[in-house]
Amino acid sequence: MAQSSSNSDAAAAATTLRLYEFSFLTVKETTMKLKQSLIVAAIAVSALPAAVLAQQIHMATNWLPPVHVLNAQTYQRWTADVAKASSGALKFEVHSNGSLVPAKSTMQGIRDNVAVVGIVYPGYTPAEFPLNNVINDLVFVSDDDIAAGFAYTELAMNHPKLQAEWKKNGGVFAGGYSVPVYNFLCTKPIRKFEDAKGLKIRIAGGAHAEWVKALGAVPVSVPSTDIYTGLERGSIDCTLSDPSMLDKGAKLWEVAKSVTLLPMGVVVGANYVYNPEFWKGLKPADRRILLDTMARATARAQVGYHVSVEAALEGSRKRGLELVTPNAEMKARLAAFNKQFIENLSKNSMESRKVADPGDLIKAYLDLETKWKGLLKDVDRTSEDAVFKVLNDNLYSKLDANKFGL
Repeated sequence: MAQSSSNSDAAAAATTLRLYEFSFLTVKETTMKLKQSLIVAAIAVSALPAAVLAQQIHMATNWLPPVHVLNAQTYQRWTADVAKASSGALKFEVHSNGSLVPAKSTMQGIRDNVAVVGIVYPGYTPAEFPLNNVINDLVFVSDDDIAAGFAYTELAMNHPKLQAEWKKNGGVFAGGYSVPVYNFLCTKPIRKFEDAKGLKIRIAGGAHAEWVKALGAVPVSVPSTDIYTGLERGSIDCTLSDPSMLDKGAKLWEVAKSVTLLPMGVVVGANYVYNPEFWKGLKPADRRILLDTMARATARAQVGYHVSVEAALEGSRKRGLELVTPNAEMKARLAAFNKQFIENLSKNSMESRKVADPGDLIKAYLDLETKWKGLLKDVDRTSEDAVFKVLNDNLYSKLDANKFGL
């Protein structure tokens, strides 16, 4: 991050403090030179604005590349928004690509004050975030990514169990995200239920694996970096992924032949997790600035995802990929699977994640997702201002900067 001109002036003033080498000066001369230098430095520093003297650049960590929507929108542009809103009093330096703290160590880095804020994906550390990962299991049933992201944000901000889990791990949760709804991206089109039988489908795990098995297909665990070559060489027939991967990153539209537009869940995580001491040490007015700017950045990211998916699907269609609308049987099979999945999730979570009955948490999330779907029903999802207004009016503006996160 470029240094300001005021910082340059301060640096110039500091250079006057250099001492002459003792080998060329007598002790008396050295003492006189030092006094003169200190006087000059004191005059220069006293002329600087008080805001410059108090200014500190805070470290922010993001394990994604700067061009990724969850960095470009929620960190690169957000830090600029914060600096502008605070007239330069609050400044953050974003370290991308995990250069400051690796993805799996982000929560530890925030807790240890290596960074004061960062993006955290609870799925990377399931033992530390069992309840957050119950929600990430649950969102397999989600068919609306923006509603899912906002529901998770509200839940993690307000539900005592999730608040306690974030506090235990040394963080203040202040905003969440959802990736776009997952679809089948395939070299062999899935138009109806029978088409999936025997296909090798790359999955991320959890409910995805059970759903693929229910289709009679074979779930395959493949790193995201190997999806392209897997589709190209035929070691996998499909990937269960978000459609933005068609024209971003791996550019899967170069090897895929079809997209089955069956909504098969999302993945949620935390856009903003703060070091508790940093958050506590802020003035209420500064916390208000952060809350306001995070609301806009969170909305901006979800809109960015939405627009990205629309562009990827339209571009895929133009390239000759088949955009498949699933038939009624596939929709019914998925609905039945989701119903059974929700019914079994509490028991399965208690056994696999060793948590107390999370039934109240599951119900709270589902109720919130329904609420946000209603709030977003007639909203232009390509408009940052429109989506921001819904999120801010119904959540962020209601948070008390004197109490939230303390």
